[in-house]
Amino acid sequence: MALVNFNKILQDAKKRRKGVAAINVANLETLSAVVSAAEIEKSPVIVQMYQRLFGDRNIRHIAGMAIKMAEDSDVPIALHLDHGNSLEQIRQAVDLGFSSVMIDGSKLPFKDNVRLTSEAVAIAHAANLSIEGEIGHIPTTNDVIPFCDPDEAIEFARVTGVDALAAAIGTAHGFYKKEPVLNFDIAETISSAIDIPLVLHGGTGVPEKQIREALKHGVAKVNIATEFQNLFLEETKVQLLEMKEFKPVDLFFRPVVAKLSEYVRGIIRLLND
Repeated sequence: MALVNFNKILQDAKKRRKGVAAINVANLETLSAVVSAAEIEKSPVIVQMYQRLFGDRNIRHIAGMAIKMAEDSDVPIALHLDHGNSLEQIRQAVDLGFSSVMIDGSKLPFKDNVRLTSEAVAIAHAANLSIEGEIGHIPTTNDVIPFCDPDEAIEFARVTGVDALAAAIGTAHGFYKKEPVLNFDIAETISSAIDIPLVLHGGTGVPEKQIREALKHGVAKVNIATEFQNLFLEETKVQLLEMKEFKPVDLFFRPVVAKLSEYVRGIIRLLND
């Protein structure tokens, strides 16, 4: 199955009040874990790469592996630029063969965010890519967690023409210092006014009950990065401590990939139960 953009899979999930897991990867092992989990669960998945990787020449090789895996897979897979910060990165994602992108102008004043996002939408749509925008900056957990203005979010979506909207409803990136409390009234107000799916950033550490509730209020894409990549590091450490003699690298990473894959399978089941 060829690589897909996220429009069809997210719209379908939103109609069913289900979600699609969007997992940030950075190497072959994390990528393999996500794809294998999706195949076992027979579920679409969004493979994400953070914009920082776009400054590394290895992005071409990682993206190439993802595209090849998608072509060889029997489930729909989207390859997504996460938190793109410039039009140059959007164009780079197009050139690399990505199927969807995000432009994050959420730190900008509203009018500037609209302008940047609208230009990014034109580039993405001309290349048949789906595109996500962000309104109401979603911070790291070191910051106060704000909420977006639902009226601004609705206007932003309508004016820019984005295909999915990351709206600040009470989540943050990274590990939470205290349990987040999502504002479902904001999500419902936005979702009932626009047709596009909402995106939940900062999925790491959000209680399962709140994730399930978010799916009832227009959220269809749930981003997971910190917990997944931290699990890679922790399981690698476990394998190193248990290793008593030399082991080829490919064999060493097998249990790490298996652990990661089982984690992603759990996320996929949570979003579809």
